[in-house]
Amino acid sequence: MRFVRYDDTRLGLLTDDGTGVIDLTDRLGLESEEPLVEYIEGDYDAAEYEGAEPDHDVADVHVGSPVGRPGKVIAAPLNYEKHIEEAIADKDITTEEWFSITDKGYFLKAPSSVVGPDHGIELPFDDRRTDHEIELAFVMGEETKDVTAEEAWDKVFGYTILLDISLRGDQDRSNRKSYDTFCVIGPCVVTADEIDDPQDLRMELHLNGERRQYENTGDMVYTCADIVQYASLGATLEVGDVITTGTPEGVSELHDGDTIDAEIEDVGSMTVDVTGRDVSYADANVRKGGQG
Repeated sequence: MRFVRYDDTRLGLLTDDGTGVIDLTDRLGLESEEPLVEYIEGDYDAAEYEGAEPDHDVADVHVGSPVGRPGKVIAAPLNYEKHIEEAIADKDITTEEWFSITDKGYFLKAPSSVVGPDHGIELPFDDRRTDHEIELAFVMGEETKDVTAEEAWDKVFGYTILLDISLRGDQDRSNRKSYDTFCVIGPCVVTADEIDDPQDLRMELHLNGERRQYENTGDMVYTCADIVQYASLGATLEVGDVITTGTPEGVSELHDGDTIDAEIEDVGSMTVDVTGRDVSYADANVRKGGQG
């Protein structure tokens, strides 16, 4: 099944062709502002509605992130070999020595940075480089702590696409990746039972019609299960938490007016528009004592 959150607080199923939405909020009596989390935690089964007539065309609703405000967005750094090589060669991508999840751990993206594909991306500054990064992400389906990699697979509810938008520079990674709209998730969550092998999915990103990123998830350094195992060491992963697995090579700068088309095999595709702001980072003039 492919779950979609739309019009802020409603949950639905995407039709097989991806053009229609079957409403679940009314059919199941969902009441939460986080209907997907309510569905996962509750005694619900949407399978009987998979063949129902759609209630809406996708084009007529606002598609949001499957989870509007995840408790945590956990991200694996530098998890594809070719992207590691790319980052080493381009000091704008990383200004420090590259490191893996086992070297320095994962990083967090602010939940407030999460948006759906229909919201779009807003570049915060006109004098700083901001890049796109396509990633396979997944939503946790159970409270999870101290699991092995073998146990981790059963804790995943489903898979989705995540655009990890990244401001380049010297600031801490979580800072540079947590601006508003810097975590685009969608358009849906595909339940884990419908993905034969999460480590064998083609993923690609086109910028203004030109292919920039193309890779298979089998080239990850650390698998989805490895990342869950590491993230759950001494820390509780909760239902609705989002974990994202790193980007392949081909990252490039975004500009006002750009359009991103992102696709992951068997998961879905989404189109995201980019807008800019007339704001200079250099002019911020932040000083101690409230004198800026």
